[in-house]
Amino acid sequence: MQNAPYVLDMPTNRTSCVVFSSPHSGRNYPETMLSRTVLSENVIRSSEDAFVDQLFSAAADFGAPMISALMPRAYLDLNRSAEELDPALIQGARRHGHNPRVASGLGVIPRVVANGRAIYSGKLTMDEARLRIDTCWRPYHARIKSLLAESQEAFGQAILVDCHSMPHEAVAMVSNPRTRQPDVVLGDRFGASASVDVVDRIEAAFVAAGLNVARNTPFAGAYVTQTYGRPTRDQHAVQIEIDRALYMDEARIEPNENFAAFQEILREVIRDIASIGEETLRLAAE
Repeated sequence: MQNAPYVLDMPTNRTSCVVFSSPHSGRNYPETMLSRTVLSENVIRSSEDAFVDQLFSAAADFGAPMISALMPRAYLDLNRSAEELDPALIQGARRHGHNPRVASGLGVIPRVVANGRAIYSGKLTMDEARLRIDTCWRPYHARIKSLLAESQEAFGQAILVDCHSMPHEAVAMVSNPRTRQPDVVLGDRFGASASVDVVDRIEAAFVAAGLNVARNTPFAGAYVTQTYGRPTRDQHAVQIEIDRALYMDEARIEPNENFAAFQEILREVIRDIASIGEETLRLAAE
């Protein structure tokens, strides 16, 4: 359905406690937004985690659900709290202390895209902000909650894998020039959102595929991992950031010549991550 907030790909037989989520890969830009933006089509797309939903589309083949946003991050950021409203963009929004994300224009309704480029020439009404939150943010998070609850009930634990991509230059700036630049950054909020065992297993899946992995630098996780990661309750959340240069032309926002091959590499990674849940199911049955 046009302007639906997400698409959910459910496996025929749910055999894994893992839930995959892609909150920033949406690319359905409403005309009401495009008519108001001062940015070109290419520039407004610069904040997308473009094609991440396609990279992880094999999740259902291995018994795990995959939920992907359809509305773009520039319209609404699902990796922010619904209360992170930017007074510089939303009429009537109140400032609640210092929030560096909101201050930089990256609240739940973003004011800027990549490199601080303003999306609009003026402000949005509070009614418009609330409409976006009510029609997109709340349904997406309600579905994540229900998927995790289903995993918890069926398998005794739930693992949310929050799938993202990162600009190549973002990793290059923090990398040691004497060591190999990471292809993947795993974020567990420095151990607060997932157990060491779960993160170790996810890292091992990427390493087995020949990818270099770092943890928490420069991306440790945001609202999604903070909200859904409760390892003491057997609910884990891990953010995955993948270097865009591995599979896409960042300037043109198009898949590059390596896309299909990299998608195949990730298929094996997804299989290994989903198997964490399969082991849980097998042990429960014994």
